[in-house]
Amino acid sequence: MCQFHDPAAAPPRKRYSRNFDGPWRKTPDRLFGTALVRLYQLTLSGFVGNSCRHLPTCSEYAYEAIARHGLWSGGWMALFRVMRCGPGGTHGLDPVPEKLGPEFAWYLPWRYWRCSACKK
Repeated sequence: MCQFHDPAAAPPRKRYSRNFDGPWRKTPDRLFGTALVRLYQLTLSGFVGNSCRHLPTCSEYAYEAIARHGLWSGGWMALFRVMRCGPGGTHGLDPVPEKLGPEFAWYLPWRYWRCSACKK
């Protein structure tokens, strides 16, 4: 007996992506920011090399931070993360916080430097 494969009966395959795939509001600023990060990942990232000392990498962190918190907040978080990744900087696990506290106001962008300590 031969059994035929029915594609309609197969469960949908989960698409693998190294970037954040959770739910996020797709506003124009977030789409623009994540598109810039993705453009970097597809073009320049291969020339820079695999030298990020954090997990997730700096570009994955930037993508998720912008997707979760918007271009302004996520962009500042990503900039400070890249600065922490430099020589003499930090290393190890550094996930994007799910929610930002009230001390991280949009008009106080320098406070995002401490965002690596504000996990959950």
